[in-house]
Amino acid sequence: MKKLLNYSIILFVLVIVLLLIIPLPPAVVDVAIILNLSLSMMILVTTMSIREPLEFSVFPSILLITTLYRLGINVSTTRNILSRGGSSGQVIQAFGDFILQGSVVVGLVIYLIIVLMQFLVITKGAERVAEVAARFTLDAMPGKQMAIDADLSSGLINEQQAKIRREKIQREADFYGAMDGATKIVKGDSIMSLITTAINLIGGIIVGMVQGSGTLDQVMTTYSIATVGDGLVGQIPSLLISTATGMIVTRAVSEGSLNEDVSRQFLAQPYSIMIAGVATAVIGVIPGMPLFQMGVVSIGLVVGGYYLARRIKEEPAAAALAMQQEMAMGAGTPAQGQEEPAERQVSEEEYYKDVNNVYNLLTVEPIEMEFGYSLIPLADESVGGRMISRIVIFRRQYAQDMGLVIPSIKLRDSSALSTNEYCIRIKGEEVARGEILIDYFLALDPENPEKIIDGIETVEPAYGIPSRWIRPEDRERAELYGYTVIDPLSVMVTHLSEVIRQHAYELLTRQEVVHLIENTKKIAPELIEEAFPNLISYGFLQRILTSLLKEGVPIKDMETILETMIDMLQETGLPVKDIDSVAERIRVALKRTITRMYCEDGCMKVITLEGELERTMAGSISKGESGYYMALNPDIIQSLIRQIAEQLRKFNGFAQNPVILTSQVMRIHFYRLVEPFYPNIRVLSFNEIASNVQIQSVGSLRLEGTGTQRG
Repeated sequence: MKKLLNYSIILFVLVIVLLLIIPLPPAVVDVAIILNLSLSMMILVTTMSIREPLEFSVFPSILLITTLYRLGINVSTTRNILSRGGSSGQVIQAFGDFILQGSVVVGLVIYLIIVLMQFLVITKGAERVAEVAARFTLDAMPGKQMAIDADLSSGLINEQQAKIRREKIQREADFYGAMDGATKIVKGDSIMSLITTAINLIGGIIVGMVQGSGTLDQVMTTYSIATVGDGLVGQIPSLLISTATGMIVTRAVSEGSLNEDVSRQFLAQPYSIMIAGVATAVIGVIPGMPLFQMGVVSIGLVVGGYYLARRIKEEPAAAALAMQQEMAMGAGTPAQGQEEPAERQVSEEEYYKDVNNVYNLLTVEPIEMEFGYSLIPLADESVGGRMISRIVIFRRQYAQDMGLVIPSIKLRDSSALSTNEYCIRIKGEEVARGEILIDYFLALDPENPEKIIDGIETVEPAYGIPSRWIRPEDRERAELYGYTVIDPLSVMVTHLSEVIRQHAYELLTRQEVVHLIENTKKIAPELIEEAFPNLISYGFLQRILTSLLKEGVPIKDMETILETMIDMLQETGLPVKDIDSVAERIRVALKRTITRMYCEDGCMKVITLEGELERTMAGSISKGESGYYMALNPDIIQSLIRQIAEQLRKFNGFAQNPVILTSQVMRIHFYRLVEPFYPNIRVLSFNEIASNVQIQSVGSLRLEGTGTQRG
């Protein structure tokens, strides 16, 4: 039975083919017609219920099967009409009698109107929309692929999510390409319906007169009823399928089902409803208009629009938004198997009710994001905002990649900012600011664009890339010219994620270190028992982890970090307070992780230091009260900074982040020298690179400055 169900579609198609050959009695034809009507209505309802076309990606194949099914029914009904004296079942008879109403001419005219309406309006429009959608979907594929790569590199998505999005883009292209061809089938079906109608009517009259079935009027009436009935039972399902075809190819910009979109978007425009009511009342002034009916419609529209407008104004949008954001941020579960407790939500009135509870005013949020009034819809989920869900996804991904759980991010609007501005704060202090044009798209300038697209020139806030804000209708054209086009929400979330990555080491508190140790204790209890509190303190571990995070080294492999620290402490004796030495030892232990982050196809592109420069820097190392430091001549430092700027440009065409390669002894000192000028630069030593990786030098730094060094 299960195998039979698996092959049900194949069997159904074979039955359709048999309909073209085997004569069927009228009763069986009635069942086939009723099934055709039901199937067509089911398909139409499905296309209106889906949120995106790919949810019904099998539609082109179903369109072909249903068209073939209707053609098989048409052959059977035509055979019965011509061979049974105009009789082909009760369904056709009922449709013919109902439409004709005793008038052959009126029935045929109504039938022709239905056929032409489907052919010229619905089918023709759906065909054009499918053709344009297929062409633009294929043209936009390169730009969409680049946008996925940008999200992947910024950490908004992981490899698996990027793979899914790439597959979706490919499926969209295949789907719209198939729909472009499938609409030709619908067009051919409409033409075939007209031909079948003419054959039934003309052939029936000829057969009736030859067989002497009655007078010309009787024969005309008999075969007209059969022809119109047969045409309608074929055209109504065809009309439903054509409507479904147009529906599914016009659903590209929808975010919900048709019912949800229409309800939300119409009800969000109460003044349009009121204006339509007033306009209807004005039309009622025309002499001869039915005043009662127009008055009912006009009053209904005005009252309904007024009610919606009042309800929208009374909604406490700001309070609901703040509560919704805090609940969503507190309920995020960034780490697998770890849940953050949801904090109790209180209103502002309750918050300040107890005047003695002053300590609550001293709380500093780890991460805050404030934005102007026009940016609220990006975060308000009640109007389709997706910022909260995007932030939750980033927190989870960052925890999986780096091993640090980012604290909940507080979102709120601010009257101190302009309407399009946003501000990012770390521990109460502003660290970044940007501006978003919510009704535009950001197009990142390519190196050699085919053409320059019109737009408002700006700079991408996260990476400082020259860009321009373009209109939504110019998006497809910009992607064709080689621009990478990003929506406003992605621009803001990318900026937020990059700021968090740069300041992640500031967010690692002592309490968070305790949480990380407790989580490691679940899988390595003996290791934790050996390390704490006899060998390692939580404060010492916090300083080590902070040092690693500042240079972008993941702390997810806590077992390796702790084992390395224990080994080094036991080898050198207690106590050890040299943070740099311990951190460098841990970096070597994590070399596979570090190599993976900066390796592309088994090759790591680096900037090297010439031997003379390294010897000069090694000779400038001095010891101070806070440890060792490098005292270079200012001319040499200025020369190095200039050379680094020139060498970093060579990485613009690479997917890999810039890396400077030094000896292990000089690594930390060179990093501290250049970090104030290039905070995001990565300095690695030879010992931190896995042996199976090929190192390719794309440039080198040499000794250019002269003068006396400071000792």
